[in-house]
Order: sequence, then structure tokens, then C-alpha cells
Amino acid sequence: MKALESKTALVTGSTQGIGLAIAERFAKEGARVVLNGRHTDDEKTRQAVQAAQTAGGSADAIHYIAADLSNTADAQRLVRDAIAHFGQLDILVNNAGVETRAAFEDVTEADYDRVLELNLKGIFFTTQTFVQHLRSTKRSGKIINISSVHEEVAFPHFAAYCASKGGLKMLMRDLAVELGPEGITVNNIAPGAIETPINTALLHDEAKLASLRANIPLGRLGKPEDVAAAALFLASADADYVTGASLVVDGGLMRNYHEQ
Repeated sequence: MKALESKTALVTGSTQGIGLAIAERFAKEGARVVLNGRHTDDEKTRQAVQAAQTAGGSADAIHYIAADLSNTADAQRLVRDAIAHFGQLDILVNNAGVETRAAFEDVTEADYDRVLELNLKGIFFTTQTFVQHLRSTKRSGKIINISSVHEEVAFPHFAAYCASKGGLKMLMRDLAVELGPEGITVNNIAPGAIETPINTALLHDEAKLASLRANIPLGRLGKPEDVAAAALFLASADADYVTGASLVVDGGLMRNYHEQ
């Protein structure tokens, strides 16, 4: 039996990078998967849906819903539409996120709001709607937040991003305690440097890349599939006794990190 057979998962921000790798891995392990992005229909969206369908071997098991999770009403609609399509949700992966670079004194209110509204507020209300569904159907469930090593590690010029990830760590801990008695587990995955589109500029700067690799004991950047493997564990029955934890996937970066 596949690890997620009979389960339904919603993976936010899943048209590329880590989110798409998680959606593909879940589909491969038998889950029905709802993908999400901001755009209703574009080439990237179509390619993501096709990739997930290919991984799972069934077009019927994959569904896409467009929603902007920085908008609370849209976040709530996403969860409700996912439930309406498949009849239930068992797993929520909060992956959608954004970062902006600026010296602290130059951060604008608009930049701050953009980061916090998606990375923290959006997750809060997406999760709330998911939990309401679990409670109304009297079922257990899994909540997995894709956080960052920067829930712990300082990242100069990314103050709003660090604030959002630090807040997400505390939210995860709080919900693990509050929701545990109902059989709902809540965990974070804290990736380090991963080869994703958000790091495109870095991947083409060999000097910066070499400096970063020197901080990683395993000597390489991570791949989206490394994070997807951790997500599969937390979504599966193997992790039924794991809650309130941050699973660090960083090749040892957090233990060896220093600013250049």
C-alpha cells in the first residue's frame, strides 16, 4: 500500500520549486492532490498539473485551484473549493511564500505587508479553514508548514522575511498544543539553501555560490526533492507521533552558518 493512499492533500504555491516537488511526491504515493498558484491558466500552471498527473499516474487525482493567499477571503475559498472538489482534505501543506531584500531602514510598509500577509497571515487563515473542516467531519489531519532555517538564523536585509518565519515557528508550536487532543499534528519543515526559482540569481553567481557551499557541511545546495521527502514523512502514518517540531533540511547549514 502506498504511503498516502486514500488521502487528499492541498499544497499551496505548488506550480514550481518545493511546492511542485511535494505535490509530485504525494501523488506518487497515492494521494489526491490539489495544486495552487496565483494564476488561473498559464503555461507554468499547465506544466505543473501535467507533472503531478504523470507522477501519480491519474489525471482524476490532480486538481488545480487559483488563489492569492495574501487575501484572507481567497485563502478560505481555496480550502472550501478543494473540499468541494474531492469531498475531503486530510493534509495541508502551507508552502506559498515570498521574500524581499532591503536594508532594515529601507523596508517600506508595502513590502512588509506583502511578506507578512502571505507568509504568516495567509497561512493562519488557510489553516484555520482546514481545521474547521477537520472538526466538522470529526477527523484527524496533518498540517505541514514550509518555513526556513531563518525561523532561527539571522538573515540581514531580510528582516520582514525572518519575522514571518519566526512567527510561523511560534504559530506551529501553539497549534500543536491546541490541536493535538483532536489528533491534528502541526509541524514545520525548515529548508536551507535549495535549488529553486527564488534562488535563480544566486545559482548564476559562482562566487556567492562557492561561499554558500563553504557554509554547508554536505557541500551542496538542497534539491526540492529533499524537502519533498521530509514532507512525505510528516504527512504519513510514520509521523503520527510527531507534532510541534521543526524538521531542518539544510545539509548542516544551520550549525555552520556565518555571514560572509
